Amino acid sequence: MCTIGEAGQNGVCKQRPLICSILDPNAWFKPERLHPQVESLIYWRDVKKSGIVFGAGLITLVAISSFSVISVFAYLSLLALVGTVAFRVYKSVTQAVQKTNDGHPFKEYLELDLTLSQEKVQHFAGVAVAHINGFVAELRRLFLVEDIIDSIKFGVILWVFTYIGAWFNGMTLVILAFVSLFTLPKVYENNKQSIDTYLDLVRNKLTEITDKIRVALPIGNKKPVAAAAAESDKDK
Repeated sequence: MCTIGEAGQNGVCKQRPLICSILDPNAWFKPERLHPQVESLIYWRDVKKSGIVFGAGLITLVAISSFSVISVFAYLSLLALVGTVAFRVYKSVTQAVQKTNDGHPFKEYLELDLTLSQEKVQHFAGVAVAHINGFVAELRRLFLVEDIIDSIKFGVILWVFTYIGAWFNGMTLVILAFVSLFTLPKVYENNKQSIDTYLDLVRNKLTEITDKIRVALPIGNKKPVAAAAAESDKDK
């Protein structure tokens, strides 16, 4: 039986991939896979920076839920432009009065290299294609009932989503996802051992129930493709 630790080390659970992918927090919370700046933000390494990004993002999402995206973008851009212009004028006046030559106040940011190299584009494209291919292959496996138990569990998940869709609109789900992004990773990091223990219990119980269902439903006990092909050749 696959445990939380085994799933985290191997990346996947050989026995129950669907259960592991949902109940294995190591598959969701891997700070080493993130860009250092992103990891620093969502894990609140610098409380001030994370607070500013979280507050600004949450305000923007709440505004988009109440007003049109175009209006929110225009007002925020106008506010940022007014702020930068005012700061530039203030620094210019200060330099003129103090007779200093500090240069452009945004020189550091103007010199930042924002271009995407071909290597980065190819890397991101490769990662995206790999995830898309895996996602499509998993959907094919579930919808074409390669394993009836996994397909039934997928159906239950879809059924739950129908209620979630009835309770929340898309923008509300985006806001909840954004809040979760800045809270769940830190909560899991601070309580990893106890959370893993409880999730192990839940997953082991689900695995036990699934095994009983597989025994009760012969159709759920699928044979490997190679074995099935060998049996077919013998029959011929």
